[in-house]
Amino acid sequence: MRKCALLLMTALSLPVSLHAQTAEDRARAAAASARAKSADSDAILGNYVTPGLAGEAISTIDSSKTFTPNLACQKSATLLELLAQPNESGDIGTLSISRDRDLDGSFDEAMMVPVPVSGICANGIISCTPGTWDACRFFRWDTAASGSLKLSEVELTDLAGCYCVNNSCGSNLAWGNMASVLKDLGGGVVGALTTSDPRIGIAQASIDGPVIRYIGAQTTSCAAQPQIGATAYKANPNAIADDAFKAAEASSVFQALSASSTGTGRSQINRSCTVTRRITLEEITPEKIIDRVSGGYATDDSVPGRRVFLMGSPADNSLSGGSCTIFDFHMTLRVKEPDRLQQVLLTRFGADDWAQIRIDGELVGSGPQGWTGMGLPPGKCEEKGAFYAYPNLDITGRLTKGDHDIWLRVAVADGGEAYAAIEAQVEPGCKTSEQLVDTCSGYASNATCRLNDEDVDGVTTVRNGVKTGLSPLPQTRQMGTGACAMQVSRDFFARQRNYACTVDQGAVPQPDLSRGAYIIDRSTETLLADRVRTADGGYSLTTRDFSLPDRGSVNACEPICKTRKAQANSAAAPDGVTGSKQTNPTGWDFFYHACQDSNVCPAGEGDELVQGCGCIDDFPEAVVMMQTVRLGGADMVCTGAVR
Repeated sequence: MRKCALLLMTALSLPVSLHAQTAEDRARAAAASARAKSADSDAILGNYVTPGLAGEAISTIDSSKTFTPNLACQKSATLLELLAQPNESGDIGTLSISRDRDLDGSFDEAMMVPVPVSGICANGIISCTPGTWDACRFFRWDTAASGSLKLSEVELTDLAGCYCVNNSCGSNLAWGNMASVLKDLGGGVVGALTTSDPRIGIAQASIDGPVIRYIGAQTTSCAAQPQIGATAYKANPNAIADDAFKAAEASSVFQALSASSTGTGRSQINRSCTVTRRITLEEITPEKIIDRVSGGYATDDSVPGRRVFLMGSPADNSLSGGSCTIFDFHMTLRVKEPDRLQQVLLTRFGADDWAQIRIDGELVGSGPQGWTGMGLPPGKCEEKGAFYAYPNLDITGRLTKGDHDIWLRVAVADGGEAYAAIEAQVEPGCKTSEQLVDTCSGYASNATCRLNDEDVDGVTTVRNGVKTGLSPLPQTRQMGTGACAMQVSRDFFARQRNYACTVDQGAVPQPDLSRGAYIIDRSTETLLADRVRTADGGYSLTTRDFSLPDRGSVNACEPICKTRKAQANSAAAPDGVTGSKQTNPTGWDFFYHACQDSNVCPAGEGDELVQGCGCIDDFPEAVVMMQTVRLGGADMVCTGAVR
């Protein structure tokens, strides 16, 4: 019905003489006129886009009137021109680019690509040793700060849609496919320029032998600088809501509508939310397990997985005691990851003359004889020499999480020294923490909200409130870097959801749909039943004959045909040209064409007919292909190891 309405509206632009015809005749005439001017992209480009950007006349559908729009601030008959000339090795040896930067109709920038082009990408080129796929370098189309075009050397993973054109992949590839080669080269250059300067618009491209030319114009902003306000939202999408709110606050029309009964009634709002799996990998070094935070005089980390903490005053006669003096040495050890403490030992201690070792005030060792009290040693203070003890006492159970005081208490007569060593065996590694951040729980538990769309790791599982039947496969992702890199497998990593919530902001009466229900339930193809409410509250029932006009017959389908053309696989990947890895690098490109009058298939040059004009249904084949690519991509894991 909408199509018929559109055709009838279009028919109003036809000459007055046509009004003597029936409405259907006028609609068909208008449809034929519309198809003639907008049936395909070439027609739209030639009849509307190109003349509109170039400031030329555009005619109405019936060609009865013309007008000249002003869509562009500046125009250039040739914004960009690329010349590509392959050499005997199959590489493009000469690639020159001329550009009209200020859109004044003359070229003011020229660039000669300084390297041979062995491969072409959607956003760059590949340059190898001529005629081979060796010593390849990768370049991306880019712009300098001044806006001039340049090539930036990058990794192959920064490029997309790459394929080989030199003799290592086949003969005469560039010359034999010059039109598509020029389109791919030009598309990469245009993409870089329009990304840098969003004011530029491309109206048309034309190919003349080894040259492609682009007609362009400045279509937005009409400002001297390429920075325009609309592009600011790309970097900060959240600013759209704030700016829209400010514009609404200042708009009298919006305020009038928002204050109306409809505006204050029941409405539906969309709410977006996410369920994200956050996985954090932290490298646990020995000092993050146990560390000396105060006291002591050294920490020995020379042996991996072992930390030795030293305390005291080990230099000979570094302590002066007189007749008998008590010296106290304290060292604080902070245990942060007790589960990674394999063993902690009091390996050795010694003194000249007496020593006690206490942990958190509790005595664990003394010498040269037993000394348990807090006073002076139980024997003569002067021992006339040092003692050395190697208890290798396991104190792991005492060192719980937190700070612990290691106390070396020494009694010295005349001159002496003292030391103690605590050795910790630790297990460094990676600590994994995982958290599900669910911002959707509030909407999910709200009875007035329903799940409208859901995307799980790039797979659409719900669209417009209906399950698609698709679900993502479990994924394995590389997490962390360096010594703390690992692979993590989960059912999902991120869910993007959109909920439609009903908001009841006022008492707006619901429409009475009972009359429509009565008509639908009691009418037939030949009889129209109706029920109308009367002034006294009752109903008036009526019936009358009804018939639909004959709409004529419609073809079961639009006749199409299927052709194929042999195509060598020259796609490039980090491991080389894909075709070199295949038993037969030549495959087939399949094409579908809308048949012309008398069921003539408009096959292209070199095409081989696979299926003639008719109703072709290759949907099952297409589904199998897409599912194969999807499953193949889901199973691919990139690692540094050979598998």
